[in-house]
Amino acid sequence: MTKKFWAAVMIAAFVFGGGAVEAKSLWVDNGTMSLYADKKARNVGDILTIVINESTTQTATKARTNSKSGSLSVGTGTGIFDFIRAFSASGGDNFQADGSATDTSRFSGQITVTVIEVLPNDNMIIEGVQSIWQNRDEHKITLRGTVRRDDVTMNNTVPSTKVADASIRFDGKGPLNAKQRQGILTQLFNFMF
Repeated sequence: MTKKFWAAVMIAAFVFGGGAVEAKSLWVDNGTMSLYADKKARNVGDILTIVINESTTQTATKARTNSKSGSLSVGTGTGIFDFIRAFSASGGDNFQADGSATDTSRFSGQITVTVIEVLPNDNMIIEGVQSIWQNRDEHKITLRGTVRRDDVTMNNTVPSTKVADASIRFDGKGPLNAKQRQGILTQLFNFMF
């Protein structure tokens, strides 16, 4: 078979091949991601994981000292004041108080959140709730904040230290959490005194 024969077969297959050839774009415009795109969150409804690693330490130390003293001395009265007898008085007041307090808390974990809004500067507002039940006790984590797209890692996570305007709330309810609260009489006593 010659080259002319194969060229004629290819032209015939192209012309009479039974289908038009379409050109497709390399870029997908309908919001779906291509095979080669990264899988990082970027649109409303996308999810990403926040890696919580928070640690706070507060220390307060106070010392107060206050003192005062005074004395008074009066001599014997004369004339119409002869009823006044000589006397002297002195007094003093001394106050000192010392106190210190240290509060340390640490929390680590992960929570998957949803992008609820994309701002004009491409920052994403995220929000998510995670509820864990264990032995009739509920432990609930609520997180809301703003994330930059540049801070989203390749595995679609963001450290909690890179969440702006972060609001991280830890709540709990159930029998165990109820036992950790003060009773009503103790609360009333603390309110009154």
